[in-house]
Amino acid sequence: MLNPADDAFLTALNEAVPDVAGPIEPRYLEEPRGMVQGAGGVLARPRNVGEVSDIIKLCAQHGVAVVPYGGGTGLVGGQVAGGAPLVLSLERMNAVRAVDPVGNTITVEAGMTLAAVQDAADGAGRMFPLSLASEGSCLIGGNLATNAGGVQVLRYGNARDLCLGIEAVMPDGSIHHGLKRLRKDNTGYDLRNLLVGSEGTLGIITAAVLKLVQKPAELTTCFAIVQGPSAAAELLARMQAALDGLVSAFELMNGVGFDFLHETMPEVRTPFEGAPDWMVLAEVGSGVGADMETRMAAVLETALEDGLISDVILAQSAAQRDEFWTVRESIPAANKRIGAISSHDISIPQDRMSDFIDEGHAAIKRFGDVRLNCFGHLGDGNLHYNVYPPKGEAKADWAHLKRDVMDVIHDLVHAYDGSISAEHGIGRLKADDLQRYGDPAKLAAMRAIKDALDPKGIMNPDVILKRP
Repeated sequence: MLNPADDAFLTALNEAVPDVAGPIEPRYLEEPRGMVQGAGGVLARPRNVGEVSDIIKLCAQHGVAVVPYGGGTGLVGGQVAGGAPLVLSLERMNAVRAVDPVGNTITVEAGMTLAAVQDAADGAGRMFPLSLASEGSCLIGGNLATNAGGVQVLRYGNARDLCLGIEAVMPDGSIHHGLKRLRKDNTGYDLRNLLVGSEGTLGIITAAVLKLVQKPAELTTCFAIVQGPSAAAELLARMQAALDGLVSAFELMNGVGFDFLHETMPEVRTPFEGAPDWMVLAEVGSGVGADMETRMAAVLETALEDGLISDVILAQSAAQRDEFWTVRESIPAANKRIGAISSHDISIPQDRMSDFIDEGHAAIKRFGDVRLNCFGHLGDGNLHYNVYPPKGEAKADWAHLKRDVMDVIHDLVHAYDGSISAEHGIGRLKADDLQRYGDPAKLAAMRAIKDALDPKGIMNPDVILKRP
């Protein structure tokens, strides 16, 4: 049984760790989609790992739940909870501790925004390749806690793949000093990879050593109309083969997404007339003299001749490239303005994606004349598969079907041997779905790990695994 972070606890906390805690502020009780509402409690904003440790020790002593709060951009409700917990924000811990351009690493505190990490890497002549639409506000600690993905996973991997070491405070308040810059460290269980993606349920990530890469000297970007998802997959395979495997982003979009942009964000300039059924945005980063534009143009010319694509635009300037990416990055904002009946962040084996999309479209139409915006990171199998009411109708009119729609999609994902969470995590919103679709042996092992590391159950309770 957990206790609330009440006035008595706040007093004890301020005595133990002065000037870090106070009453909760409303913005820490909200999440972007408004699907979960937090309860009042205490807000703590520590300045260093020692203060985090002292706070967690006190929470363990008093049986008070801890909810880690990064930038608040998570989409599965992991950052808000009921029961008046202690909300732990790491926003004050936002320093670059070290940069090693020779070893291609940067050591940063968890409260830095992703954009600030990217800027620090750029200042050292390197690139940190994790790239998300929310990079100006999401924090790197939250990116690691959720194993964030984004548009460049195809070439560089998820947040987990970009992390070499972490510093973290464990549920008993002890500090894991794991900020090693090693590429090889084969010394037993990998606590780093256990904590990355654990969504604050096993500890609080306070700092990390991140991998940097050489900045591409040239970026070659194209927007193409494709005949469908199968044609898009074939185009990607051809590009990877012809362009030295250097494709860093390959984004699938459909006409519904463009319709939503035209309806709600007409200031966003789209590259084609109207709203073609299917499109891809592809980008390749290369060194000087790779002549990648000519090589990409040759691949696209053959794709035109073979009927894979019907039109294509190669970006002729950095400004045009930015326009292309503005279109892709504006789609989630347009989606939010339309209002989804049900949203799904799913992953499907790439060779089965086209069949899944066709079967999913047919399955969803049984609910009526709904609109489906299917888009995402085709190169790594991640689709955002979102269902919307007919034009002119509100999502509130369809709210009673939300669970039914989600069940249909997730059942189909399971049948295709996919994942119900590709890059957003489980949080609180998908905890029941994880129990329904998860492998029993894996769930049992996860429960054993949770019970062993957090026997009092104070760390982000009911995220990923619900309390018994």
